[in-house]
Amino acid sequence: MSHPLERFAYCPVCGSSHFETHNFKSKKCRDCGFTYYGNPSAANVAFIVNENDELLVVRRKKDPAKGTLDLPGGFTDMGETAEEGVCREVKEETGLSVSRATYLFSLPNLYRYSGIIIHTLDMFFRCDVEDTTQVHAMDDAEDALWIPIGQLRPDDFGLQSIRQGVERLIASFREGRAGM
Repeated sequence: MSHPLERFAYCPVCGSSHFETHNFKSKKCRDCGFTYYGNPSAANVAFIVNENDELLVVRRKKDPAKGTLDLPGGFTDMGETAEEGVCREVKEETGLSVSRATYLFSLPNLYRYSGIIIHTLDMFFRCDVEDTTQVHAMDDAEDALWIPIGQLRPDDFGLQSIRQGVERLIASFREGRAGM
């Protein structure tokens, strides 16, 4: 795999072309000394399970992984907590209002955007919503549907971290820890 900052050829501070690999996650300018670290972007993911043990999934409207299944979520905005971000993303993609977001776990992911691989840290939340009957596909979601947890197929989900998260959800239901 290439360096995560490979496409960044010039120092963002002084414009020098001597912006060189410093270590596996950073580049440093030989002229002004500025060092830039390619830390992962924060993203959030919602597990919303209704009273029938069905998981709310969306179909991706855009690349990457256009047309595959996904979970509501997205990038956390600057100045926003992960909890605020997951609530906002659920509202934007499904129209549902989250009444409680409980952090579960995180997984690293690689997300191709505009020809660049973005390293992300995907934070998974169990989200309770006010009314599960008012779901509408909006924003980046082409469709929104409820799938019984026993019928979920992780390979139908286009992003690696989401597949892994769905596998964990399925395992938790098999072990009797419904809702994780």
